[in-house]
Amino acid sequence: PRHLGAEIGFFAVLHTWGQTLMHHPHLHCVVPGGGLSPDGTRWVACRPGFFLPVRVLSRLFRRLFLASLQEAFDTGRLHFAGSLHALAERSHFAAHLQPTRQTEWVVYAKPPFAGPRQVLEYVGRYTHRVAIANQRLLDMDDGHVRFRYKNYRAAPSQTPQTMTLAAPEFIRRFLLHVLPRGFHRIRYYGLLGNRHRIEHLARCRQLLGPTAAPPTTADIQPPADYRDRSESLTGVSLRRCPVCADGHMIVTRSWLRGRPCPALPDTS
Repeated sequence: PRHLGAEIGFFAVLHTWGQTLMHHPHLHCVVPGGGLSPDGTRWVACRPGFFLPVRVLSRLFRRLFLASLQEAFDTGRLHFAGSLHALAERSHFAAHLQPTRQTEWVVYAKPPFAGPRQVLEYVGRYTHRVAIANQRLLDMDDGHVRFRYKNYRAAPSQTPQTMTLAAPEFIRRFLLHVLPRGFHRIRYYGLLGNRHRIEHLARCRQLLGPTAAPPTTADIQPPADYRDRSESLTGVSLRRCPVCADGHMIVTRSWLRGRPCPALPDTS
């Protein structure tokens, strides 16, 4: 209440992979800069340059995450195998978690510098894609897979690097990012929750005035060409010649579907 005093809403997109397909689970969250007042009669906007105290938020997230992890251990829902087998003992598990209780967890928050459309395009890349796009795969030879990746710790101008993995290791890393049954990659919370989203959004637009009116027909962009959608999902261009991989496929003539041949009468 002393920071905003409103019901907020947000959606979160789960992202589990890095450029080298290692397990790197994190959430991208998009949060409106304000919310509905408790009685629903007005829109409460956040102060310029401030939404929530990030340090407080990171420590709250740390406490809730570790509490849920401990509860999973106590109820027997955690299973340890291989090099982690020793953590099945309560004393070892507690000793392993102890350093994380003093470590500052990362909650990174910033305004969308390029605007809301760019934010949605960025987050949308992770909603219907797999861990690696086809255009990053270079070749597979003698049981090894070679692919291209970006090293974000290097200089931004540095060209992408290549990595070669044995096929079983490549498959293992890839399958790390296949969600278990029942998991959802996108989740909605608060006033954006599925149950009351339509009513809440209508109320927010009403309180914010004409600037928040829903898009008109003229504002809606036409759907992307199926070839563009296919290329964005698979990395393979349907316009490029599949034989020479250099020329472009151009439609020069189309034929209507022909009528089926009429049945010939039996003249025997």
